[in-house]
Amino acid sequence: MYLESTTQMLWFAQPMLQSTAAGVMYKRKLHRKFPVFFAYLLLQVPFFGIVFTAYTWGDYRDFFYGSWACAIISLAIGFKVIHEVFLDVFRPYHALKDLGSVLFKWAALVMVLVAIVVAASSSVSSDGPMVEAVITAQRCVRVIQVGLVLLLLVFSKYVGISWKHFSFGVSLGFGSFALVELLIVALRASERVSQYAGDLSNILMYNICVLVWLSYTIMKSPARETINTLLTSQRWDHSLNDIQNPGMPESLIPAFENIVDRAFSRMIPEATPPSTLDQLAKMSDPTPEPKPERASSASTKS
Repeated sequence: MYLESTTQMLWFAQPMLQSTAAGVMYKRKLHRKFPVFFAYLLLQVPFFGIVFTAYTWGDYRDFFYGSWACAIISLAIGFKVIHEVFLDVFRPYHALKDLGSVLFKWAALVMVLVAIVVAASSSVSSDGPMVEAVITAQRCVRVIQVGLVLLLLVFSKYVGISWKHFSFGVSLGFGSFALVELLIVALRASERVSQYAGDLSNILMYNICVLVWLSYTIMKSPARETINTLLTSQRWDHSLNDIQNPGMPESLIPAFENIVDRAFSRMIPEATPPSTLDQLAKMSDPTPEPKPERASSASTKS
């Protein structure tokens, strides 16, 4: 009874914390920079109302379809939030940002294909193919969220992002919750944790995640660091930019002309006689030779 009341209190605390974090974001005008994350926080409040209404006054069918429909929408928006954080981290580096966008599109396509394959091959499952597909896609998103946190932890100094930056706080909250959820899934599979204990741990960790977001919305985000390690990321960006936008063929003409001139300069002294060299020198000299004076005609006149 005590654990059940604790779970309900933690569950009711989620929409209050989320609405508070969204209000602080709107006050500090962070919703303009992170509109997808702002929409994610706002949508969780009506989602809670739908799930709670179906859980309290509806039957199991209403609760089942309501909760999983909200889970699918939250999953799609959560994946888009990862993309938004990635674009903010690599905003000064256009080539890296474009590469990341392409990778995210392929990751989304692969995730959808894996979910479809799981849904088609799990017809004998007790949960049904749709539930298995959503769970598989959800785990894929959780793995990507954990990977984003590891990426920021390793490469934060190269892109000038400190742990006080708002993007780091958003990814830290998602990544921490994703890591705990993946661990609970693994423990459930080995039957080391009961379903009730796992649900309580997920609710508690998600509240901590929202508290992290609320703390980062209140905390002032510093500017990007300008340190020497940023030169490494700039070299990466320039290299990718050179690969994406190679030089035009016309830009190679001066280089070929220099090569031909040097080849001729090496061949001429070895293969041409001195008389030919004198003729080439005269032909290359544009100044006309002075005409000789006609001494004989001058003397005849005199």
